[in-house]
Amino acid sequence: MELIYIIAAFLAGFIALRCKLPPLVGFLVAGFALNSAGYTSTDALTTLADLGVTLLLFTIGLKLDVRTLLTKEIWGGATLHNVLTTGLFTLVLLVLKQLGIGMMADLDITQLALLGFALSFSSTVFAIKALQEKGELNATYGTLAIGILVMQDIFAVIFLTVSTGKIPEITALGLFALPLLRPSLFKILDRAGHGEMLVLYGIFLALVAGAGLFEVVGMKADLGALILGMMLAAHPKSSELSKSLFNIKELLLVCFFLNIGLAEEPTIEGLLMALLLLVMLPLKGVLYYVIFNMFHYRVRTSLLGTLTLFNYSEFGLIVGGLAYKMGMLPGSFLVAIAIAVSLSFLIAAPLNTLGHRLYKDASKWLKEFEPEKLNPGDRLIDLGDKEILILGMGRIGSGAYDELVSRYGNQVIGVETREESVALHREQGRNVIQGDATDPDFWARVISKRNTRLILLAMPHSQANSFALEQIRERNYQGKIAAIAKYPEDTTELIELGVDAAFNIYNEAGGGFARHVCEHLSPNISPRL
Repeated sequence: MELIYIIAAFLAGFIALRCKLPPLVGFLVAGFALNSAGYTSTDALTTLADLGVTLLLFTIGLKLDVRTLLTKEIWGGATLHNVLTTGLFTLVLLVLKQLGIGMMADLDITQLALLGFALSFSSTVFAIKALQEKGELNATYGTLAIGILVMQDIFAVIFLTVSTGKIPEITALGLFALPLLRPSLFKILDRAGHGEMLVLYGIFLALVAGAGLFEVVGMKADLGALILGMMLAAHPKSSELSKSLFNIKELLLVCFFLNIGLAEEPTIEGLLMALLLLVMLPLKGVLYYVIFNMFHYRVRTSLLGTLTLFNYSEFGLIVGGLAYKMGMLPGSFLVAIAIAVSLSFLIAAPLNTLGHRLYKDASKWLKEFEPEKLNPGDRLIDLGDKEILILGMGRIGSGAYDELVSRYGNQVIGVETREESVALHREQGRNVIQGDATDPDFWARVISKRNTRLILLAMPHSQANSFALEQIRERNYQGKIAAIAKYPEDTTELIELGVDAAFNIYNEAGGGFARHVCEHLSPNISPRL
């Protein structure tokens, strides 16, 4: 039976991927198809699905910067949107109930509110994948969207914890001593290496030290995984740990999405209900835009952030699934939510792909704030009198910065999207400012006392470098441009777009290594013809 599940999941996920949709859409469809064919979920599949959700929460915790969540734009925006969306959706569902439409007639106000709450979330998996594909994970709107999503995840975890009705054991008070273990956890992580022991340590922390410990003392296991992840978020290897668990987490989440489809057989009534829920989705998007605009973000940030979050969430499925298990929602609504989530991804995927084009069209009639009234992160960017500009201050950008400073002196300035990275560079003596080079408004906001003669595109994603190059060319820049690329086709594309020099980082790394060996070791080797 498990073999059938694997075949169905692979085929449906692969078809979805080729259609430029998230594979999880295919996994949900596979679950529905298997259910229609008479298959049901198994204990093993359910266990693996639960492990996937636990690892998802742990990895979210690893990326969680508590300082970011404390900004009013994040916690205030997420809280306001959750409350308003839940209230508005509950009101709409109540109207549908009074009209006797769909399956609403049999639900009371508490069940309607629970359904509205489940639909208020946006998909963390979808948003992060969409941002990664565009190379804009660290863009202003990307950072804002991820912060909102993390807050929503916290809301969901709190709900999952409270809704189980578990009374914590008296030993749960001992959890307050967990921060005392942080130095020891850090030391072990330092010594865990970079291979299988790092992965095993992450699984131990998530499933044993986090979920297992909280379960023993009567707390929700998922909350324990999130908290353990948060405790390690400040460690330099937290990002590496998250990446090492990524494929395992994604594989286990396949079981979760299959399980949703296997829970109930899809029906015409469920499909019609899902379409009704989908009609409500624009209300959610409008609220996102209004709230972002309320915090004086630029039109681009507000619009692209809205498009990133313009979907229903896998956490909505989790909430709905729990409500179904506890008898708070009928199984037919779980099917409706699952179909609505899938259809929302079908809509959101092309909208995110066309996001920049939609922004250019919408910016003609959407009102922008005056420069001095913009959010502090969106104001004018002063390059001073620097003649060399480096976009992207990762390892390659940092190395290029140091080399160019040694050659040309104090004529170099770097641009980096991540605030913590900017602070680190400044501590190390580099002249780096915060900005998003993939943002069309970035170039409109740049002011310089002298013409820039050289721009280096050193961002890690080729799509980001290509987009920045297009923005530079649109502004009639007359200086030289060099860019990095990972693959030969990326190099070709950059040259076709008009870059003066494109460097394949893998080829350059190999050549640089050979030159370094020859210069420092001076091997006594005779050349051969």
